[in-house]
Parts: sequence; C-alpha cells; structure tokens
Amino acid sequence: MKILTEIPGIKNTPVVYRNLSYNEIFEHEQKNKETLLTAQGAMSIDTGIYTGRSPKDKYFVKEPTSDGHLWWGKVNQPVDESVFNELHAKCEEFLSGKPLYIFDGYAGARKSTRMGLRVVTEKAWQHHFCTNMFLRPSPQDLETLNPEFTILNAAGYKNPDFKRHGLNSEVFVIFHLGKKIAIIGGTEYGGEMKKGIFSVMNYYKPLDSILTMHCSANVGKEKNDTALFFGLSGTGKTTLSTDPKRPLIGDDEHGWDDEGVWNLEGGCYAKVINLSKEDEPDIYAAIKKDALLENVILKEGGVVDYTSAARTENTRVSYPIFHIPNRIESGLGAHPENIIFLTADAFGVLPPVARLTPEQAMYHFLSGYTARVAGTERGVTEPQATFSSCFGAVFMTLHPTVYARLLGEKMKKYKTKAYLLNTGWSGGPYGVGSRMKIKLTREIIDGIFDGSLNNTTYTHDPVLNLDIPDKLGNHVDAKILHPWETWPNQADYDAQRKKVAAMFVENFKQFVTATHEFDFTAHGPKV
Repeated sequence: MKILTEIPGIKNTPVVYRNLSYNEIFEHEQKNKETLLTAQGAMSIDTGIYTGRSPKDKYFVKEPTSDGHLWWGKVNQPVDESVFNELHAKCEEFLSGKPLYIFDGYAGARKSTRMGLRVVTEKAWQHHFCTNMFLRPSPQDLETLNPEFTILNAAGYKNPDFKRHGLNSEVFVIFHLGKKIAIIGGTEYGGEMKKGIFSVMNYYKPLDSILTMHCSANVGKEKNDTALFFGLSGTGKTTLSTDPKRPLIGDDEHGWDDEGVWNLEGGCYAKVINLSKEDEPDIYAAIKKDALLENVILKEGGVVDYTSAARTENTRVSYPIFHIPNRIESGLGAHPENIIFLTADAFGVLPPVARLTPEQAMYHFLSGYTARVAGTERGVTEPQATFSSCFGAVFMTLHPTVYARLLGEKMKKYKTKAYLLNTGWSGGPYGVGSRMKIKLTREIIDGIFDGSLNNTTYTHDPVLNLDIPDKLGNHVDAKILHPWETWPNQADYDAQRKKVAAMFVENFKQFVTATHEFDFTAHGPKV
C-alpha cells in the first residue's frame, strides 16, 4: 500500500510505503538487494557490526512527566532534552529525500489495553521485521489507527558528536516519554525496535496496575490452564513454551490485567544457534517464507548453517506467530495457574525443579538468576553468575519492586503456583557436569501441569532454601532431582552451593529498603 503524504518533520519524501503485504515486502527487499533467500524460503539479513542490542547506548530524556517514575541508573540513563532535540532533527534530516516505510500497528492483543504504534524505517527488511513482530491491524483498523507512540529509525545515521553530547558512542536509542517518540541511530539491529516498544509498555502499563512481563506463555488444550515461562536468554523460554501439547500464546512479552494474560506481540523472535529440527521442530518449521533470519551463515544453495557462530552467537529468526500452527489465535489467556522461572545454572548446584511459595517467588523474580558458561570471554575460566531482576532488567523502565509488587498481588489473588526450573548443568559445573536434557525438563513441566509434583514428598535444602521433590512419576527419581547426589564428591558440591548462595545474598541487598517494607531475604538462600 502506497501513501504519498509527507511524514511530519521529514522533507521531500518521494514515496512512503505503508503496511506493505509480505509479497510486496519480498519484492522491495529483492529490488533493494537487502536480503538473501534461503533454502527454507525465509529471507536472511546481515545487521552489520551490531548483532545485538546496545544497552549502553539506550537513554531516556529527563523531562517532568516521567522523571519521578523512571528507574534511573545503568539501565535507564538520563539524557538532556536539548541532546534529544538535536539528534531528532538530525534523524529527520537523514531520512529526508528518501523512500520510506511506515508500519502502523499495535502492542498488546487485548483491545482495551493495547497501544497504537508507528515505526518509520529506511529499509524494507526493517519494515519486514516490524510486520513480523508487532500486531498487524486489519484493513478496517488501519483506517482508524491512531499511533500513540512513534519510533523514528535512522539506523544509517551515526552520531559524530557523541562525546560532546555526553553519550557512550555513535549509536543512540533515545526515548522521550513525554513526546511519546523514540529515535534510533547508528545500529541496524532489529531487536532495538522490538525491545524499545517493550520498554515503553513497561513504563505506561504498570502505572495503570497492568503487569508487563518478559516471559512466554502457553495454555493447556483440555484444562485451559495458562502457564508463564520467565527466563533470560539461553534458558529455554522460547523452546519450552513452544510445546506440541499446549497452544502458544506468545514467546517473549506479555501483559497481565484483571481479565487475564495477553500477548504483547504479533510474532516470535527466537535464537537459532544450534537449532535442531529434532529438538525444536515447531521453531524449525516456522522458518519459511515470510520469516526473517539475522546474521546466520549460508552455505551453498542457501542452506543455513545453524551450528555456525561465525557472525555471532546471537543468530536469530523473526516470524509471524501464525507460523506456529498450535497457537491461540486471539493472543489471550486466562489468569495463569502456574509460573515457571527458568535458570541455566552453569555452576551445577540448583535442582532440576523446586516449588516456590509466593514469597520465594518474589525473591527469585527480583533476583532473576542464571549463569553464563566459562570461555565466552578471554580469561574467564569458571561460570559467571548473572542477576537480572524481573528476568529482564534491561527492559524495565520502573523500579523492579513495582513489577514484583504487581506479580505478588496477582499471584495471591488468582492462586497462581510458582516453580524454579534449572535447565543448566548437573553433576558438576560447566566443563565437568552435563547439561540437563530437554526431555527431562519437558517431563518435569508435564509433572507440573498434570499435578504429579503435588503427589510426592519433598526434601528441604537449608542452604538454597528450596523444597525439592524426591520423585516424579515412576521414572524420574531422587538421584536426578537431588543435585547433591549427581556430584562425584559431596564436599565439592557443598562448597559450590555455598558460593552460589552467597552470590544470591549479596545481589539481593539492593532490594532491601531502609524500612524493610519489601524485604524477602528470609525466603532466599542462606549463607
């Protein structure tokens, strides 16, 4: 669809393409020589030197309407309005005189709470990305859609004056919550647009008592029991929620209001490094026409080498959610019955599963723990603990306790159960032990959903302060479920467990207020 009107602030635009169809996008990508066609029918794009988000280059304008609400610090860095105004003008100047693409759509599947959005881009593949990831309006909705928030993506403009502006680099992703606009420059990485809108929703919606969450969600076919999966990158959030037995609501971002859960997006954005057709058949099958691969290596004939990290470990694919046949068409779900916190513990001390009280759930939600494997950086010889509050601190614009309070209130109101699942290592740390098998993790998740974990005895771990099941059904027994029984040396396990517990304790000190009004330390590990 073409519209020949100008975009405010951008001059001499020869043509604006608005909400192109997938076939039209394909034609534009080929004509512009932006993408390559793969053997699976998907398009492949190289995002240049930036193959991931640039968190040190994300800023929020310090202005009166949002100043008192924002969680200022390393995640949400302040920038002066004069800098924003100057760079906003530079972005408009950069985009002037060029053919442009506009995506108008929504964030949020529930009509009563969704946000209208607009993304202006220079490249057709970026328009493709937005068409995959955000909610696509019907032709009727498009006629009346009123964008409440706009992203101006001038990826090709690199800021030469970043030092004068007091910024980190030539890259900038700046949000003005008062004017409801964001500007992007210097980076082509598509995830900046996706996570930018998520950050915006994380600001506006919780102020209206609507919880926004970095999680995936699915629902049981028979019981209609909604489940939420929280987890940082690499813990299995997308893989485990894409379950042939349970229709998918969404794989990454959701809201929870008084009516239930809703998908914030219209697509999925999955990591594809070492993607296997056998282990992840639904994701593999979704990589077809209209899907968009990022930074993968192509072999002869357009065959994707999913094992290659030559460009980056962060190889990804975006695809519209209708590529998953087993999905909830509406993007809506009931209030969740179960919440699953996923962690990939590379230290090898956390159990495969533990049940959590509401208070323990608050502790682990605020902790947001996982552990990276050794060897990813020069000189790193042992696993590295990562704590990211709300399992997505880099996207949280309000203080983490705001989201934690909302989660706790909703869990108690709707009697939601919570579990901690370790998809990491057992029998020793990374390099010694072995990674949990996906088959075992799926069996545990099945045990949560069918109630098997309610029909067993539990052993309390006094150091980790967790209740760990002794058995699951007739085939998963304590030797696997009790991590101390999988280590060859008990003393080594005890020492490693104490070290991990101390990391939890130290990290959680930041959430203990002077009045102790929000203190869940008693429900976490003990040193």
